[in-house]
Formats: sequence, C-alpha cells, structure tokens
Amino acid sequence: MRAYKYGLIFITGMTALAAEFGASRLLQNVFGSSNLVWSIVIGLILVYFSVGYWYGGRRADQDPTYDGLFRLLAIGALALGVTPLVAAPLLRNAALAFDALNLPVLAGAFVSTIIIFSLPITLLATVTPYMIRLEGSRNEHLGGFAGRVSAISTLGSVLGAFLPTLFLFGTIGTAKTIILFATVQCAYVAFGWFLMGNRAFGARRWLVFLLPLFMLLMLILYNGPLKITPGQVYETESDYNYIEVLQYGGDTFLRLNEGQGFHSQYNPDTLFYGGPWEQFLVAPLFLPAFNSSMVSDIAIVGLAAGTSARQARNMYPQTNIDGFEIDGKIVEVGKAYFGLDPADVNIHIGDGRSLLAQSSAIYDIIAVDAYRPPYIPPHLTTVEFFEICKARLKQNGMVAINVGRTNTDRRLINDMATTLSQVFERVFIMDLPGTMNSIIFAGPSEASIYNYANNYAHLVAQAKKGDLLLQTTTHTVNSISSQFEHGNIYTDDRSQIEWATNGLVLNFLFSEQNQ
Repeated sequence: MRAYKYGLIFITGMTALAAEFGASRLLQNVFGSSNLVWSIVIGLILVYFSVGYWYGGRRADQDPTYDGLFRLLAIGALALGVTPLVAAPLLRNAALAFDALNLPVLAGAFVSTIIIFSLPITLLATVTPYMIRLEGSRNEHLGGFAGRVSAISTLGSVLGAFLPTLFLFGTIGTAKTIILFATVQCAYVAFGWFLMGNRAFGARRWLVFLLPLFMLLMLILYNGPLKITPGQVYETESDYNYIEVLQYGGDTFLRLNEGQGFHSQYNPDTLFYGGPWEQFLVAPLFLPAFNSSMVSDIAIVGLAAGTSARQARNMYPQTNIDGFEIDGKIVEVGKAYFGLDPADVNIHIGDGRSLLAQSSAIYDIIAVDAYRPPYIPPHLTTVEFFEICKARLKQNGMVAINVGRTNTDRRLINDMATTLSQVFERVFIMDLPGTMNSIIFAGPSEASIYNYANNYAHLVAQAKKGDLLLQTTTHTVNSISSQFEHGNIYTDDRSQIEWATNGLVLNFLFSEQNQ
C-alpha cells in the first residue's frame, strides 16, 4: 500500500502542474503569450495552490481518512476534466471579441476562464497536507516523511510540465491533454477507493470506476473546434503555437495564437500583398549601383509559411535561400496551404538565433520576421543578436526587421533602431502604408536613402510588366526615413522589450476602445 500512497502523491502533483500549463495554453491561444498574460495566469494559479494547501490541512484535521482525501481528489479530477468543455464557448467568444477589440467581453472571458480552473487546482493541491496528516502520525520521523511527500509531488510536477509542453499539446491538443490527465487522476483515485474505501460499500465499490470511465468516454468523444473564426479552413496546435489558416476570396492567411496580424499570405495568382514580406527584399537598394545579380544569398529568420521565400525566389531567381523556423508544424501548414516548396528554400527547423550563429553561410540579406507584439522573443532584439547577424553578412550585406507600432506609439521602433545603431553604421525606417508595421533596415556606411532613390529611378527606367521588385519599391519609396528618437538599448543582460510591447498593446487596446 505504501507504493500506492506514494504513487497518489506523484500522480496528483503531475496532474496539478499539467492543469496549470493547460490553463496557460488555453488562454495563450486567445490572449497571447505576453509576459503580462503569463504572469497573471501563473500568479492566480499559485494563489489556488496556496488555498489548496490551507484547505487540505484544515480538512485533514476534520476528516483524517483516506475516504475524505479521495472525495476531494475525485471532485477535483472531475472538475478538471469538464473545464475545457466549460471554457470552450467562453474562449471562442473571446477570440471573436479580440478580433473586434471588444474589451468588456474579452476581460469577462479571461476572468471567467481563470476562475473555472480555481476548483480543480485548489482541490488537487490538498493532497500534500492531507497525506502528511494521515501518515505523519504513524511515522516517528515526521520531518523526513514530509520531505519525501514534497519531493515526490515535485517529481510528479516535473513530468506534468514536460509531457504537455514537449509532447501532448502538439499531438492531441490542449483540451484533450487536460482531459487525459484528469482521467488518469480519476482512475488512480478510483483504484485507491476500491482498495481502501469503507467496507460498507460492499459490491457497490465497483461503482467508483464509473467516474474514470465517464472521463475516458469524454476524452474519446471530445473534438470541439478551438475557434470559430469566419473564413477558417484549418486549425491545429503545435508545441509552440495555436495555428489557424483563413481564406478570404482568393487569399489564404496564417494567424497564430490570439491572431492580431497575419504571419503569411498566399495567392497563387499574385506575389505582391502590400505587407512586410516583400519589403525585406528591397534592402540592397540602399547600396550603390544596385543590380539584382548582387544578391546571391538570403536568410529569413521567422520563415513561417514561406511568403518571403516565395517572393525572394521571384525577385532573385538564382539566389540561395535559407529559412529558419522554430515551429515545424507551421512549415507543414506552409507546404499544405501556402505553396511552400522545399526546392525553393533550405528549411532549417530550430531557434533562429542559435541556427544563424552556427551557420557558416554569409548572406546579402538577413530578414528577421519574428517580431509580432505581444510575443517578441527577447533574444532576437539585442545587441548580441545583431552582432551575430553582422558576422553572417557580406561586406555590403543588409539586415531588415519587421517591427510593430501604432499611429501614435513608436517606442518599439525607436528602441530597435537605437539598438541596431550600436552595431551597424546606417539605420533606415520604412513605414508600410495602411498597416501598423515598419521595416527597419541596417547596413554599412555606404548605404543611404540617396542610393535608394537612384536605384529606384533605374528600376523605373527599365520597367518590366509585373516586376515584383519595382512594384514593391514603388509602394514604399516615399515612406523611408533615417530619423528616429533615441530609445533603449537592448542587451542579453538587460532588455525592456516586455515593457515596450505591454505598453504598446495596452495603449492600442484602450485607445481603440475609447474611439
């Protein structure tokens, strides 16, 4: 029986932390993964753990029996299992509210979802004080036993952290992952109830197995959509993102997580979209006497579904293109829906910074398209990262990054331009018309807006019908500047990127709400 008791501690610790990560992931799909959202979710869940520890100790004193403990854990497991079903309509409405920037509905759904998780997490947390109360009185070495209980629960929590995030979220989805852990918890409690339950149950002790069977049935049958966005043709989850493919008319769009902004666009009949993807590729026009033959190697950090790679293949047909993408499932979606052809781009799955640092290739253009507020990888915004980029550039190579802004808030633009200026001699900012995106270009001292204007005039003189490079350059030729306000300098040791993005997003949301 000792093995069962320790197993109960282990499995409950595992389930409790899986519930924590499951709650965070459900909310991330709609509200994003900014540190603001993450800190609120984790902070409140830790409060639930604290309440559970207190309540578990109190209940153990009032009812020091395994029957009392099993009752709490069974209710907690059942509540956890139904949580995704209850949260699903709230989150779907929240997703629509996010698209419409309806803050009251958005806030209500966020708070409601967090509250839904309060009961299961609180009840699961009761296991540690309850077990110490039940078994400690029989043990002369109470301190050692309490230490073993905490250690075993923590080891279970480790598995509860690794299994969902590294495997289950990307294979069976967040909702089914939560239900699966709840089912395992239910089954283990039912087995213990059967072994150690009150003998008054008699033959009816078998009835306790109906609970995990119900949970197992729910796990098998559950197949609800995560979102009901108009135009949706596909959705899935990966280890990193909620992935959604939308179609409007002849255009296909990729959205991730909360879906503010498109990460890729595809139309089989056109290559110009007026977005950031093609604008990266005009970077060499800042150099003297531009000719398309100057560009032979391009790196794209944040390949997504391959829009920039497809455009680069058209602008510079003989170019070698390396695409770095951390999420392999996005690449699969790119192949299925966005015309991403591995014959046109060398696809590297992994973190863009580490892969770029390990690469021996030297590039004419490095495009960084991994900035999408509010989830900007801090390690791709620092002086040290841009030094890696410069080391991977040819003598006249250029780096181009896509940065978000609003019409009134350019703090992120200023910070990134200031940080880039610590590494590169020249920095230029291009605001994309009709969007809240700017492309920041950085390069050698030879780069200038004067060169850009001359090269554009040369393209116009040699105009060819359907020339994507000319069309792209024309779109933004009047929106380029070398002026920016001095901002913060980001380093690996010190970066204010979260402050900048949180402020940018909150100011935008509340300003839109007040309009």
